[in-house]
Amino acid sequence: MQITYLGTGAAEGVPALFCNCATCRAARALGGRELRSRTQILIDGKLGIDFPPDAFYHALRAGTDLSGLEHLFITHSHMDHFYAHDFILRGYKYAADMRAERLHIYGNAETGRVFAECTRREMRADVKKNIPMTELKPFSVVEAGGYRVTALPAVHSEAEEALLFLVERDGRAYLHLHDTGMPPESLFAYLKDAKKKVGLVSLDCTLIDTHSSTSGRHMGLEENIAVMARLRADGVADGHTRFVITHFSHNSAPFTARLRPIEARYGVIAAYDGMTVEF
Repeated sequence: MQITYLGTGAAEGVPALFCNCATCRAARALGGRELRSRTQILIDGKLGIDFPPDAFYHALRAGTDLSGLEHLFITHSHMDHFYAHDFILRGYKYAADMRAERLHIYGNAETGRVFAECTRREMRADVKKNIPMTELKPFSVVEAGGYRVTALPAVHSEAEEALLFLVERDGRAYLHLHDTGMPPESLFAYLKDAKKKVGLVSLDCTLIDTHSSTSGRHMGLEENIAVMARLRADGVADGHTRFVITHFSHNSAPFTARLRPIEARYGVIAAYDGMTVEF
């Protein structure tokens, strides 16, 4: 299974869109890996998780043909994870010779409402018919293009049921833990009771080791370490499981030089835009 981290930043990106703090000034000056667009994941070039405003840029930079994307899973409706306006362009005179006739979008109820709201003025009926929406709740299971995807509960928003995902194919499993505080007990219990074994885990590390108020909606290293320990204790992860930290905020100054000693100390991989991991 191949996981491509098309974007690795939090909602504001790095440098943040309207920010002129020392971190953002330095990121602009350094460029390269120090620039982080909003978070998006591509699995085997076929299945996507989240669709930020930067999806167009991601496709250009990575050479990704988004016309071939058939299944898209959305964690929640916040703009940096679901920029629904772009889907009006999937057809009509804006898109020809697409490799996939339909793009199936899966998400919670609020994701469906946001899709309807954002596309209401410009979405053509002949385009909309090829973008079916499927509502998911925690512990829903979907068979999608050869993948088995289980929606899991996140701790992120009181306004909607944000989701995490377990993606399985051919004996491999990827666990997507982005935009959540410390996951709920029900998530750990499900993985343990179902005897799941994961080869790669992506962890929300918005704060890194910077402690500031997030209302429990995101994680940092402290929570990441606890998640790693729990997954190992439950037998869900083992010595072969790789852990990736990502979804970094500019407020935590996620520079490569700062992340390298963290990688060495905790045995994690710090993601950067365009990084690919195979397992």
